Amino acid sequence: MLGAAVKGAAASSSSDTAAFFGVDMTFYHMSIGPLLVLTAILAWMARPSTSEEIPPGFKSYQRIYLSVWAICVAADWLQGPYVYALYAAYGFDGHEIAQLFVAGFGASLVFGCLVGTLMDKYGRKRCCVAYCLLYIISCITKHWKHYGVLMFGRVTGGIATSLLFSCFECWMVSEHLSRNKFSGGLLSYMFGLMYNIMYAVAICSGLLAQTAADAWPFHPISKDSLVYVGGYCCPFDMAIACLIVGMIAILFLWKENYGSAQGENAAGMMENFGEALRVLQADKRVWLLCVVVACFEGAMYSFVFNWTPALQSKAVPPPYGVIFALFMMACMCGASVATIIGDAAKPPMRLLVTFVIGVVAFGTAAAVAGEGRHLMLTFACFMIFEVCCGVYFPTVGVLKSEIVPERVRGTMYNIYRVPLNAVVVCLLLTNLPMNKVFTFCALLIAIAAAAMGAIFSGCGPKTNDGEECPLVANKQV
Repeated sequence: MLGAAVKGAAASSSSDTAAFFGVDMTFYHMSIGPLLVLTAILAWMARPSTSEEIPPGFKSYQRIYLSVWAICVAADWLQGPYVYALYAAYGFDGHEIAQLFVAGFGASLVFGCLVGTLMDKYGRKRCCVAYCLLYIISCITKHWKHYGVLMFGRVTGGIATSLLFSCFECWMVSEHLSRNKFSGGLLSYMFGLMYNIMYAVAICSGLLAQTAADAWPFHPISKDSLVYVGGYCCPFDMAIACLIVGMIAILFLWKENYGSAQGENAAGMMENFGEALRVLQADKRVWLLCVVVACFEGAMYSFVFNWTPALQSKAVPPPYGVIFALFMMACMCGASVATIIGDAAKPPMRLLVTFVIGVVAFGTAAAVAGEGRHLMLTFACFMIFEVCCGVYFPTVGVLKSEIVPERVRGTMYNIYRVPLNAVVVCLLLTNLPMNKVFTFCALLIAIAAAAMGAIFSGCGPKTNDGEECPLVANKQV
């Protein structure tokens, strides 16, 4: 298929697209083969491994967590390519779509700290089940061409996203370190597996979402009906199926864990939140890491909103699912590179270099993106930034696991999400031109680099507890 695509591109040099088997073959499609090969090679070179002896019970815990994680994160990735496109298909303009996105980020902003405290007090397993339920509701609302219904779905989806990227990781870290007493080296191994699986699932999800969206026409169920099916709604229906399977697996396979050994008898939510704030104030590494998370991930979520309109073109209609899959291949390449260079580059150095590259990518995108111009260069900038994301997440995940105390882990992870969601909400509400948004994203990542440098320079060879500083220790991710 790749060979046919290349021949077709050569035969129609005057056109940006060529049709094969009923599919318009663009430079996006022709990128799939080479990038997939590169991704597979790097993933094989960086396949997670450990020299430690595998203790009894580890394989079982590993299978239970990773299988559920793969199913539940697939539900999120299936939706990614088509949220903006679906709202646009319903006829909403850019400002209205921005308001819908703000509702999701605003929900995470408002409920983030509360969700984290609830997680620590009432259990991470319960919150993972709540993630499935809330996201099912959010996916169902996508069938309505009604602004109020879609707004409600964005709110439930925003809360669900906050749960996905905090409670699952918290459950895994607690099971690993507290219940099973497995080593920190095996935790790094688990993070490597977790993110490799996540990106592999994301690549498959993008391609499956594209196939499903193309398979059935997008239409109302009856004349003048506000309920639509087919087309861009199909990936959300696939997500619902994943969420149901994942919820059943969590209910029957997972044990409950808490942010405190006392579980239900732990301190009240406000006391737990207060304890997290005291930790934030007492250890500068904790709040500097908060700056890193807020700035880098704030830029990332702003990119999530803007990549779809940035690649709009009448000459080369964007295949959203394919583009999303390519982005995820780039992410997986980044995660593989982080592992391959793990012995040669300490985590802070990896992040610093990553942030510098991210600044260059967004700076270039700010100069060229928009109005269908310089599509290939704009797409290349986005791919470079996705590689940066691939390096960032497994690296920062290990740093958070070592810096943030277990007793307030869920609360702190969601406190970290408050400023990043505030950044994204401000960017969307100001309705800045696309080029200025990308310029601001470059500035945010530069601030993240400065904060990371401050963490590293202010952390000596020993912590206050007399232990080796995890930011100086050279650990493979």
